[in-house]
Amino acid sequence: MRHDVKFSLSIDDIPKRWYNIAADSPVPLPPPHNPATNEPMDPKALEAIFPRNLIEQEISQERYIDIPEEVRDAYVMLNRPSPLVRAVRLEKALKTPAKIYYKREDLSPCGSHKPNTAVPQAYYNMKAGTEHITTETGAGQWGMALSLACSMFDMSCKVFMTCSSYDSKPYRRIAMETYGAKVYSSPSGETKYGREIKAKFPDTPGSLGIAISEAIEAAVTDPTGKTRYSLGSVLNHVLLHQTIIGLEAKKQMQMAGEKLPDVIIGCAGGGSNFAGLAFPYTTDKINGANIEIIPVEPAACPTMTRAPFSYDHGDTAGMTPLLAMHSLGHAFVPPPIHAGGLRYHGMAPLVCQCIVEGLFTPRAYPQSKCYESALTWAKTEGTICAPETSHAIADS
Repeated sequence: MRHDVKFSLSIDDIPKRWYNIAADSPVPLPPPHNPATNEPMDPKALEAIFPRNLIEQEISQERYIDIPEEVRDAYVMLNRPSPLVRAVRLEKALKTPAKIYYKREDLSPCGSHKPNTAVPQAYYNMKAGTEHITTETGAGQWGMALSLACSMFDMSCKVFMTCSSYDSKPYRRIAMETYGAKVYSSPSGETKYGREIKAKFPDTPGSLGIAISEAIEAAVTDPTGKTRYSLGSVLNHVLLHQTIIGLEAKKQMQMAGEKLPDVIIGCAGGGSNFAGLAFPYTTDKINGANIEIIPVEPAACPTMTRAPFSYDHGDTAGMTPLLAMHSLGHAFVPPPIHAGGLRYHGMAPLVCQCIVEGLFTPRAYPQSKCYESALTWAKTEGTICAPETSHAIADS
């Protein structure tokens, strides 16, 4: 029996701290700007949207941030640590001398990496006295994760789901509702902005930008002041929480007898999945290691490969602060034929800053190539991957 294929850590090996790449970035990240003045924003202005404890993480320059014990306990329920697996059958099919390893983040109850940040965000909101959380979701993975996390910490959850996915992925909606969330097809009739978009563009397929605007409006207009908004990607604290992936992978690569990888590949829509694996290794590259780090996106939403690096809103209505990022424009709506996720108009500022500094080499592939790669993966490794993941497989 082979013992060089699967590498699993014990529960005691779950990392006790997240890694914050902001502490090691060669160039400081440009701060968010107030859209009214175009000047750097006072972090206190974000407290209408996020709890203070998460804002502190958002602006932190500490290299490591402790993971609360309650969150580590919840990670166990979410099947952490997740295994590292060597794709030996894929290697054989590709006739490559390379060793290919991948993290099984699909083994979480929600089938994705999203609970890695949904749980701590729900926990910190609970600690801050939040009773209700609003959010958006595209393909539905983030909505599922936050719905589950809110149920774990006894909070209600309201999810605005892009209408193209709401209609084509009813099973994701049903899963969210099973966890206790209320799910609305976005643009919806629940918010002023949603009603405006429906009236102006009755046939719109929706977008993450529109759904974000609705979720933020629903949070800031709650007269009780007990509602906050939660985002599943893009922001610094979200990427921070996802580094649990790469921190585990580093220990597992040592178990496999490897030092540092030559290449790291991850799919990137808002940046959290990719950054979760890549950031703990990016610090090695900053310090001289010869590692190629590749974020992969769909050609239908070519944010990193074709969009300019500039300040833009994170949502369509312009309610969010201006962020320094690669952006296709906050009014961007991806074509309905694009079936996967990875459809956000912008990209995580921390990921963008690394691209600007030459630390990452982004690539974009058409949906057909990605799905062909996914079929090869299914026939060799046995799992049917998510459309998002197929973008990373296409580059391997």
